Amino acid sequence: MNVIREKLSLLPDNPGVYIMLDKYGNVIYVGKARVLKNRVRQYFHSSPKPPKVEQMVQNIADFNYIITGSEIDALSLENNLIKKYKPKYNILLKDDKTYPYIKVTMKEDFPGFYVTRRIKKDGCRYFGPFMGGINYKDVLETCQLLFNVRLCHTAIGKKPVRECLNYHIGRCLAPCAHKVSREEYAERVKQALEFLDGDYKGAQERLRQKMLAAAQNEAFELAMDYRDKMTMLSKLEAKRITAIAKPIDADIIAYATNGLYSAVSVLVTRKGIMQGGFSFALDDAHENDAEALTSFITQYYSSHEPPPELITEEYCEKQLVENFFRDKLSKGVTVTLARQGAKAQLLDMAKKNASDYLDRSVDRIKHKDDMTVNACQRLMEQLSLSRYPRRMECYDISDVSGVDKVGSMVVFIDGEADKSSYRRFRIKTVEGADDFASLKEVLTRRLKKLGTDEEERFPRPDLIVIDGGKGQLSAVSGVLEELGEGDIDLISIAKQEELIFTTRSGEGIAIPRRDYSLRMVQRIRDEAHRFAITYFRSVHTKRNLASLLGEIEGVGASKAKALMARFSNITAIMEASEEELATAEGIGSELARRIKKFFDENV
Repeated sequence: MNVIREKLSLLPDNPGVYIMLDKYGNVIYVGKARVLKNRVRQYFHSSPKPPKVEQMVQNIADFNYIITGSEIDALSLENNLIKKYKPKYNILLKDDKTYPYIKVTMKEDFPGFYVTRRIKKDGCRYFGPFMGGINYKDVLETCQLLFNVRLCHTAIGKKPVRECLNYHIGRCLAPCAHKVSREEYAERVKQALEFLDGDYKGAQERLRQKMLAAAQNEAFELAMDYRDKMTMLSKLEAKRITAIAKPIDADIIAYATNGLYSAVSVLVTRKGIMQGGFSFALDDAHENDAEALTSFITQYYSSHEPPPELITEEYCEKQLVENFFRDKLSKGVTVTLARQGAKAQLLDMAKKNASDYLDRSVDRIKHKDDMTVNACQRLMEQLSLSRYPRRMECYDISDVSGVDKVGSMVVFIDGEADKSSYRRFRIKTVEGADDFASLKEVLTRRLKKLGTDEEERFPRPDLIVIDGGKGQLSAVSGVLEELGEGDIDLISIAKQEELIFTTRSGEGIAIPRRDYSLRMVQRIRDEAHRFAITYFRSVHTKRNLASLLGEIEGVGASKAKALMARFSNITAIMEASEEELATAEGIGSELARRIKKFFDENV
């Protein structure tokens, strides 16, 4: 505490970011401040504090700070450090959903229409997100059906390629086969963009005409498909917000808290149509609601496309958020603090959703704490670990008779899977089926990164978990000693009895099967096994696919690679038509016929 008192007296008046640490040196909270001196001192001098903040302060053993040029820079840095350290007392949007968008490649001579879940600054136009029962596939199919735009990734070059089935059934104008001029295709793209912008009336009429024509020709399945698409458009039209005179593109964000836990609800409107909404349960230690709301907004829109307008609570740090969008994300976003009218009604709707979600989520959040951070604490006590196991790493090996050997590393942070930190390894030095040697290789390659420039991406683990008994534990313990990392806690879990072995005890430790700490160890063990098996199957399938394709006359390594790039797996290649096979780079109609014949005769 003396260290903290001394540091508090030296805090500057500048804006910046402060980083709270526990007694193990773990980052437990990151915050931004307009004036570091005033903000950090509040944690230790002011009272009363919200319960979660009080809990966090009790765990602070030290703190650091970084001075920034402005509060905007501090907000941006705070966001980056939260992603990097994943502090237990910050809002962590680890499981937020990314909804699909339709992407139109406007910079191309013949733009394509595709689905994506990632928004990039690439000159493309994006429409969405699609949620609330509206299937993006139906919208894309309607675009192709009505406007004959292309949905494929076939390269359009100087030489025409053979047109595919979509051209022959009237669903594509085949620009890849040079069947349409750039001007004519541009007109179709314009119509499709108007449709995606919310002009559904013309599309519904065209679908109705196609439905009637199909019914007259007794193509009843086709007529039913047209009818279903009309129903989908009717659903979209029904979600249009009639109370607002001018259609708006906005997200409506509301925050609710009970002092210990909180929730955020986001409603999405595009072109005046209510797309849907979703909610987040939060477990954080922000000093006030404004800080929590700002932190959520900056995190959320770092991975989602922001709309032109945010409608939110009147305590939102409006100017700071608008400046953040402009200066850090290059987006012009207006923050509206709705107090009356239709926008206030939308905000009330979001508030009710947030409050309801919070009421329903409290028990779930408590249960999650029992399964994660509380389970970590119990595991430390039960196994006499040297430190709190914040970063747990578990390793597994997968192969068949020593072929295509791979290893996996999965990571849990505070008892939760951190999939962005997972790593896969191809075994390079081991001959035959030798899991011990393979495990040694994987751990040696991983732990050698400690103390190097790569430790930033591969931080030191607090606990390593191995699937197995005393033998596996002993083998891995030797690797840690050889590398001078013997101070890292190490345990193994034997599958049959689910006994846990440690380097401190010669006997297995039996933790009750209903104890959340054992369940957490089982989860990370099972996740490592799943991840290793998935990688093995991918490697094994690709090798077998390349081998099988090599049996076809005229298919060498480059053409096999082109087929794998186009279809991704053997099943898709086997089921593809000659026309579809011919769309792969370098294949052509004659070789496509030969490939199709090979699979028809041999599989």
